[in-house]
Amino acid sequence: MFDQLTERFERFIRNLRGQGKLTEANVRETVREVRKILLEADVSLKAAKAFIEGVQEKSLGRKVLDSVTPGQQMVKVIHDELAAFLGGDAEPLRFGKSPSPILIAGLNGSGKTTTCAKLALWLRKRGRRPLLVAADTRRPAAVDQLVTLGAEIGVPVFTGDRRDPVKIAAAAREHAREKSLDCYIIDSAGRMHVDDELMRELKDLQNVVKPPETLLVVDGMTGQDAVRSTQTFGDRIELTGLVLTKLDGDARGGAALSIRWVTGRPIKFVGVGEKPGDLEPFHPERMAGRILGLGDVVTLVEKAQAAVDQNAARKTAEKLARLEFTLEDFREQLVQLKKMGPLESLLGMIPGMRGQLKGLRIEDSQIKVAQAIIDSMTAQERSTPRIIDGSRRRRIAAGSGRSVQEVNRLLNQFQQMKKMFKRFGRHKGRFPAGFPGMPGSGIN
Repeated sequence: MFDQLTERFERFIRNLRGQGKLTEANVRETVREVRKILLEADVSLKAAKAFIEGVQEKSLGRKVLDSVTPGQQMVKVIHDELAAFLGGDAEPLRFGKSPSPILIAGLNGSGKTTTCAKLALWLRKRGRRPLLVAADTRRPAAVDQLVTLGAEIGVPVFTGDRRDPVKIAAAAREHAREKSLDCYIIDSAGRMHVDDELMRELKDLQNVVKPPETLLVVDGMTGQDAVRSTQTFGDRIELTGLVLTKLDGDARGGAALSIRWVTGRPIKFVGVGEKPGDLEPFHPERMAGRILGLGDVVTLVEKAQAAVDQNAARKTAEKLARLEFTLEDFREQLVQLKKMGPLESLLGMIPGMRGQLKGLRIEDSQIKVAQAIIDSMTAQERSTPRIIDGSRRRRIAAGSGRSVQEVNRLLNQFQQMKKMFKRFGRHKGRFPAGFPGMPGSGIN
């Protein structure tokens, strides 16, 4: 979603870093350019004005440190102001007495039901015992959708009588207590627009279950409509936070950028894809770094730690140290990488990488192709690739449904990787930073 915004900021920052002196004139020129970038990205006029006023106030009269250039210092001012603009510190979920309720609200089409399942999976991975509650009795198939999603992620779903949302929520609390579940996520009814009936139902649910968290799911693709609907919900019910969905879409991103400032409600999670695991806690400082093209190494490492099998990674590291890395090990690394999310998104978290990737189309399907080719090999071929001659390559290509050229390309890439590891292995066993589980990667 922020790709266009990031491109503009990256281009602007490259020019800004060339400034040799921080003066009132170039500060004013900087904030004019920032204002233009924000308005083109669909940030509201009031929000953009407040942002540039903050940047200008913090820049003018500031002493330039000896260790940085004026341009670098200006970049830091913009980064810090953007982080504050997005909410400052990350706000974690609040929990009450077990079982603690989480009420999820939102308009139809915002991704509300899917977000309930994503949140349940996120909580389960962190040691919680969640229950999904199907209290959306108005949208056709909403209950069945939640039941299907619950089965997919291994989280129980309570449906109740499928008629009265308030009674369903109250019964779900007792059910969660009986089953020793420590939290329950209520998927409330949505509408195509905000109306009095919807608000009454949400107020009734809040009065009955008294949730420490009432999260509004907002479709980030709807632009300023997302800001307006959040304000309307916030005026009628007590909202504790937002979940911004479809952050992987191609909207301009300005509404998502200004929604925290305009509504005063913190963004607690963002949806970054369609899979059940594509939900991330919102960290304003990290998001500011991504938007400015400065990367987000912390989130990248967290994704690696969550996805990588530590025992398998340790064994792979030992094999690499002995230069015994095989195609089977290569396949395992591809599987681990795929678990971390879209490849292009991961590479974009590495500082300075976005510019190098410009114009280069990175398809996650390439990982699937490599897996298919390796899966079409025999165990002997995977462990000893040098025996793969022309006839074997034709057989592997036919078995995987790929071309002989693609098989050749994969084998060449594998050999180049082995040479690289051999070269790094001579330097005190240090391997490229960021390679999951490898010595020196910070993910051991």
